[in-house]
Amino acid sequence: MANGERTNGTIWKVIGASSVGTMIEWYDFYIFGSLATTLAPLFFPKDNPTAGLLSTLATFATGFVVRPFGAIVFGRLGDIAGRKITFLVTLLLMGGSTFAIGLLPTYAQVGALAPALLVLLRLLQGLALGGEYGGAATYVAEHAPDDRKGYYTSFIQTTATLGLFVSLGVILGVQGSMTGPAFDAWGWRVPFLLSAVLVVVSYFIRTKMAESPLFARLKASGKTSRNPLKESFANPENRRLVLIALFGATAGQGVVWYTGQFYALTFLQSTLKMDKGVASQVIAIALLMGTPLFLYFGSLSDRIGRKKIIIAGCVAAAVLYVPIYMAMTWAAGWNGTASVNPNLVLLSLLVLVQVVFVTMVYGPIAAFLVELFPTRIRYTSMSVPYHIGNGIFGGLVPLIATALAASTGNMYMGLAYPITIALLTAAIGARFIKESSGNKLWADADGAE
Repeated sequence: MANGERTNGTIWKVIGASSVGTMIEWYDFYIFGSLATTLAPLFFPKDNPTAGLLSTLATFATGFVVRPFGAIVFGRLGDIAGRKITFLVTLLLMGGSTFAIGLLPTYAQVGALAPALLVLLRLLQGLALGGEYGGAATYVAEHAPDDRKGYYTSFIQTTATLGLFVSLGVILGVQGSMTGPAFDAWGWRVPFLLSAVLVVVSYFIRTKMAESPLFARLKASGKTSRNPLKESFANPENRRLVLIALFGATAGQGVVWYTGQFYALTFLQSTLKMDKGVASQVIAIALLMGTPLFLYFGSLSDRIGRKKIIIAGCVAAAVLYVPIYMAMTWAAGWNGTASVNPNLVLLSLLVLVQVVFVTMVYGPIAAFLVELFPTRIRYTSMSVPYHIGNGIFGGLVPLIATALAASTGNMYMGLAYPITIALLTAAIGARFIKESSGNKLWADADGAE
């Protein structure tokens, strides 16, 4: 089958089915972070608000820390049993966990059992997401022609931002339909419970998907891996690629992603004391304006390469974060205790600049990762560095940055963490990463026959 024939109609169905399900999983995952300041007093003691917020952010972070384990568990399943079945399992696990959070009792009702149950459900969410992204990126890439992988996989890259955008939109809609006290008392549950409807729709869409043609070819010829974990990490050359992918690409990509979209929200709400709804609107506007750039940089990477775009995004973010956040403080009208008459247009533009950095590092990353590893172990090999980079290095940004700022009394000190990681990633990537855009996935599969 020629490359062009592989894309006629089928690729758009694949992208649609993969993207909808992945977007819903990101929506489920990010509702928690978007509601961190609301959940803190509900699930932790109220006597120390800062400690409560840090505890909530730590609970949020547990979902990220466990993602690499989900990548191992579901990556192995995806490389042995197939991409499609793994899609279905991760979707149901994520949806069930999110729905259950909406039913949890609060600290006032059951004491320490409430945060314990919350942590457990966040762990299950993290496991599910650890298997979801690698499957979606692999599935789309294995349907795409070799010279358009950056463009087609960039649609998957939009799903994380769209999931965050939708979560903010749902939260704002629910908040607007009731009083503030009512939302804080019970309205916060609605966005979690609504995920059940989205998951059911996505599940039925995914049941109609066919298996990846590359994986199906390997399976038919008996070439699938019997032990993808061993092949991925015991083989010295493949292990080296995993480490290069992590420290030369995904670690920096992860901190840039979570600084530009999540820490920006935390900074506005918790540090600058802006109204929660107004801060969410600022982030939502910036995300809406910036999302098409994922497609632009994904497509651009097909023409000029993945490496230079990712490294440029890391460097630009590291150099400009401090002046951007100082400008955000001024635009918010910060007077030392609260934000007064914030300039929402300027704030949205300042967050948009950060989203541009996000699109530079994130738009090409899926194509870069799938091109590094052979088909028989691709799901496992690409998922692990991606989820360590995003789940641990990136997912810890809100917690570490907030803790650094609180402990030093300097509101900008939290930026030291993402700046350091972004610069280290750029240096390692520039030295050790080889451009991957010329690698041929279908040639790899043809060679396996």
